[in-house]
Amino acid sequence: MRKVRVALWGFGAMGGGVAEALLQKRGVEITGVCDLHPARAGKSVFALLDVPRGDHADVIVSDDIDAALPDGGADVCIVATDSFTKDVFPKLMRVLQKHVNVICTAEEMSFPAAKEPELAEKLDRAARDNGVTVLGTGINPGLMMDLLAICLTGCMTDVKKVTCKRVNSLSPFGPAVMREQGVGLSEAEFEKGVQNGTLAGHVGFAESVGMIARALGWEIEHFEQQMQPIVTEVGRRSPYGFAAKGHVAGVNMTGQGSRDGETLIDMIHPQQIEPEQGGVHTGDFITLEGSPPVHMAIQPEVDGGVGTIAMCVNMIPQVINARPGLKTMIDLPVPHAIMGDMRDQIEAGILD
Repeated sequence: MRKVRVALWGFGAMGGGVAEALLQKRGVEITGVCDLHPARAGKSVFALLDVPRGDHADVIVSDDIDAALPDGGADVCIVATDSFTKDVFPKLMRVLQKHVNVICTAEEMSFPAAKEPELAEKLDRAARDNGVTVLGTGINPGLMMDLLAICLTGCMTDVKKVTCKRVNSLSPFGPAVMREQGVGLSEAEFEKGVQNGTLAGHVGFAESVGMIARALGWEIEHFEQQMQPIVTEVGRRSPYGFAAKGHVAGVNMTGQGSRDGETLIDMIHPQQIEPEQGGVHTGDFITLEGSPPVHMAIQPEVDGGVGTIAMCVNMIPQVINARPGLKTMIDLPVPHAIMGDMRDQIEAGILD
């Protein structure tokens, strides 16, 4: 049986991390990589990662997706380039039309019907027409503040309210996330960015609320979210961001999904670079009110960078095995680590 073939579109912090993780797995090979950054295009993946090639075939980063991914040239393409569905949509359509499954790290793609129902419908149709599957996933949204809470409700006979809180570090993430969170801005610049819409803060609350509501059968009438700057009292530097003393180190995001004026889903998500330097301890917390009540706490937080990489890698067999169409994490079997040969996770006949 041949190996699972994986292509990558985007070779930044996440795409590069996915590649490095794939190289440690059995039964899988990287067949092509596309990235427009001049510091990466034309260079060997192994040189960029500074890892030995071993018995792997060399892969040169291309700035042309058609060269990196010919029609049917992979079993799945991991697209790690954007945060918003409308921005990544053209890329996803190109991959789907090449008859290749897609795993996408764009936060809004975790439940695109929340904000882009028309694009979600087009993606679903294109995936079905081409006999492939498209999935958006990551650590959050994708697991910690939605799927994990949904799984925990499985032991409950009645759910009255879901509260998800994630206190995390932004340090592993790349320049795009730094810009979205306003890292390094003054408070005045941050407030201006919130008002004119140039700051996204955490992307994914609407998607997480939508996923939870869909799973539980709740009708959410109103959704809203809030953004407040986290101002640092000491200078902080991460691999991709810097916040001087008195400037913004991150954003405190809160959001609520309600019905009849009552909050059913509550989201709390302060995130910043190097939080320990500000005396903040990270963690993931889920509180489910109902019968029986459920309280979960994980400290410190599940690493966001490694977690997103792992979700992309571990969902490869699930996506390949799935029926064609647009899927979310509640449509597929639960994610799990793959410690053996990845081919053992693929249904018989698919890789023949």
